[in-house]
Amino acid sequence: MYARCLQRLLLSVLLSWLPTTSIVSAQDLDDASEIDREYVLESTMLGYTGIGGEIDGVRNPVLTAEEGEVVRITIVNGETLVHDLKMEELGVKTDEVLEVGERASVTFTAVADDIYFCTIPGHRAAGMEGRFEIVSGDVAQDPGQAPPINVDFEDGTLADWTAVGTAFDDQPVSSVDIEASDEHEPASNYDGDYWIDTGALAGSAPTGRLQSAPFEVTHPYAAFLIAGGAFEGTHVELRRADDGTIFYSISGHDGASLRPVVVDVSEYMGEDIFIEIVDEETGERSNPFHDPHQWAHIRFDRFRFYETRPSFPNELTREETEPLPALQLPEHAGLSAEEAVEAMDLPEGFSVQVAASEPDVVRPIAFTYDDRGRLWVAEGRTYPRRAPDGEGQDRILIFEDTNGDGTLNSRKVFVEGLNLVSGIEVGFDGVWVGAAPYLMYIPIDASGDRPAGEPEILLDGWGYHDTHETLNSFRWSPDGWLYGTQGVFTHSNVGEPGTPDSLRTPLNAGVWRYHPTRHEFEVYAHGTSNPWGLDWNEYGQPFITACVIPHLYHVVQGARYFRQAGEHFNPYTYDDIETIADHVHWVGDKGWAAGSRRGGGGGHAHAGAMIYQGGSWPDTYRSRILMNNIHGYRVNADVLERDGSGYRATHGDDFLMANDAWSQMLNLRYGPGGSVHAIDWYDKNQCHSPNPDVHEKSLGRIFKISHENDRFVRVNVQERTSAELVDLLTHDNEWYVRHAQRILQERGADEIVHDALNDLIDNEAEPAHQLRGLWALHVTGGLTDAALVEYLSHENEYVRSWAVQLLAEDREISDAAMSALTRLAAHDESAMVRLHVAAALQRIEPDRRWTVLEELHLRSEDADDHNQPLMVWYATEPTVPLDMGRALDVALASELPNILEFTIRRIAAIGSQQALQTLSGRLSQADTQEQRRAILNGINELVNRD
Repeated sequence: MYARCLQRLLLSVLLSWLPTTSIVSAQDLDDASEIDREYVLESTMLGYTGIGGEIDGVRNPVLTAEEGEVVRITIVNGETLVHDLKMEELGVKTDEVLEVGERASVTFTAVADDIYFCTIPGHRAAGMEGRFEIVSGDVAQDPGQAPPINVDFEDGTLADWTAVGTAFDDQPVSSVDIEASDEHEPASNYDGDYWIDTGALAGSAPTGRLQSAPFEVTHPYAAFLIAGGAFEGTHVELRRADDGTIFYSISGHDGASLRPVVVDVSEYMGEDIFIEIVDEETGERSNPFHDPHQWAHIRFDRFRFYETRPSFPNELTREETEPLPALQLPEHAGLSAEEAVEAMDLPEGFSVQVAASEPDVVRPIAFTYDDRGRLWVAEGRTYPRRAPDGEGQDRILIFEDTNGDGTLNSRKVFVEGLNLVSGIEVGFDGVWVGAAPYLMYIPIDASGDRPAGEPEILLDGWGYHDTHETLNSFRWSPDGWLYGTQGVFTHSNVGEPGTPDSLRTPLNAGVWRYHPTRHEFEVYAHGTSNPWGLDWNEYGQPFITACVIPHLYHVVQGARYFRQAGEHFNPYTYDDIETIADHVHWVGDKGWAAGSRRGGGGGHAHAGAMIYQGGSWPDTYRSRILMNNIHGYRVNADVLERDGSGYRATHGDDFLMANDAWSQMLNLRYGPGGSVHAIDWYDKNQCHSPNPDVHEKSLGRIFKISHENDRFVRVNVQERTSAELVDLLTHDNEWYVRHAQRILQERGADEIVHDALNDLIDNEAEPAHQLRGLWALHVTGGLTDAALVEYLSHENEYVRSWAVQLLAEDREISDAAMSALTRLAAHDESAMVRLHVAAALQRIEPDRRWTVLEELHLRSEDADDHNQPLMVWYATEPTVPLDMGRALDVALASELPNILEFTIRRIAAIGSQQALQTLSGRLSQADTQEQRRAILNGINELVNRD
């Protein structure tokens, strides 16, 4: 009690640093007996939507109050995601809400204009932000002048209106009609007793148009009330009567509240116009198992003229509506494999053929190539529910084209009876299989076609809470590990069998890796949604594709990426890294559920990331990342461009159009001849469902996509000598490079190989070739720390970056290496090198990071970088509890954004008397009012902790 009293006394003294009391205790004001003004907002990732009053249905409404009024803002959670609300300048914040309907409030005195926003990482950027403004008094509103026709519908009829179609049957409606219907959310803010509401009684399916009789424009401004769906097919038009020209059009706003629209009609004074109300939207979803869209209708009421422009606090503008175009469904569905090929469109010079199809392959969920170019394909017959032990139906097949005609005419069953398989890779004399809850290894016998023993469980604890988000996308990496991904709604706690829970590694979204010989497991990066696709570019930089959220991420070791749901394991993350894509594959900003298959026709679900490096396709395609867009029935192509420390992805021309609603290509890979194989799950249901009865169970295809430059080859990389494998590291087709490196890794250390690899690094001009030598030297045990320290001075930024990463691989960094990292942090001109230094620091003991961190914080050129400010924070955060004073000094001097705020929040979270003393002691050292305000906000947060 004594300590708390001292804290509050100290706070009252510290507040005198500001000219006005800009920080107010929310708890103190919540106890106030009188609230002058109150607002209620529904919180979702799409923004804050007003509930009740003039802001009802308004997205991120402008909230107002008179100066000195006590204001309370209450948020009501509209989805199962964490949200809150904070006033940017005042610094007061609500508690976090998670469950649907959960409420939290903040109360404050209105002293100045401000911004309210959600502090959860990524949510503000997604649109959860609005303005708070100081106003004075209310202005009386002109009631307006109605034209001489029935624009209020108060006689309960459509007199003066002509309807076409069925959408306007039984119109207008009244509150009595609505009480008898449960079709959708009741309207609000209508005028009088009657209004137009096409969805009130018959739902979304009916369509039609309603046209008024012509009337004269008698005033320079007009206004009317509108609500309903923000679709191009649900809108109100104003037309000239003489020729029918549309001079104004606006859709609804995806809300129940009828809101006023103001139109300047001065240009048409004295002319006759008419109103046309349009409902051509059925609300059909992109998946047949989804209910119709709830806002696929139109509402209209009360048209008026005005002499001067009227002012409405809840006015709707066209900029706010952003209407969605009509749903675009493909021409075909349920085709045979041969018919599916005929329906596809590809660029000139490309062709596609059926390599295999049902019944030879069913539900192919993952595949890889072996060293002979054969396809190993996992069939997910057990999905979507894991079977009881011993009852799994999954199997692994081996396919081969033995005569070069493109068909996989040889088919062998390698193993049967597996359970919920989702990932597969071949190497180190066996098959690596992901089948939650297990990562397994199945040895291959001398024939190369059969198991040499029972599956060995390497790791368990993999979750299958959501069976389409289990471990997947297995790939051998340049650093010699087996990599994979896993989705956000599956919660894993991974370890070797028998490992206690406390010693396991948690994972519920991100990229993981497992070393095939050291048998070590770790999470490489956290975040995203349901990543299903992983590949590396020529410089060894990994990329993943994701679903639901923006689709593409450049993966940095130790990074934390934007999450679809839930929170990061580290509660002090505070913000995470967003997509590198400057676009999404759905339309609009209302999320994938609304925007998939509209406009451009794309969708939100991506699978099978492949950066083409097969050597034979035109240069346009080399290094582009291809991914199948399941709900868009197409293969997207993004162009990767260097940008700062990482990459930016722009939208290239779509590569393949399936034009088939059942198409579901889950993975694409290029082979030894340069052609690409794609596995197609082929299912009428393109969304995951735990109900097995909504999925097809007997279909599956493998397609071969070829360019006219591709050639059939017979190959067995295992038969090459080690010297020949080194030569393959400069091959133009990366397929050979990756297989050669993995085989060299399997064969182990070899002095002759090491000499050849060192020669490759020293004498090859291409940075990509130098990197291949470096990686092969690393995986065969030929790299020393001393050599890596020398490579930190290499002329190429990619080599320096990889030298940094490999130095930190074993988490043991010498003093000489630390000195070298400090030099790079201070002087290296490459943002990518500095990024790898920040990533490596997370693998070094926090108390050894200070000198390097201090240099990274001073690199002002990284302030606007996509990755570096947050990567530096992730490396900095663990040092804060070690020395709060030093951490705060670093933050005050930092040239990177948000570091001071994050450091103060981290200190405040410690919650000790020392933390309070640290913050108060640095207040006099703050150079700017902004810094002082940030420290005071931290003190305020600390002393008001429960």
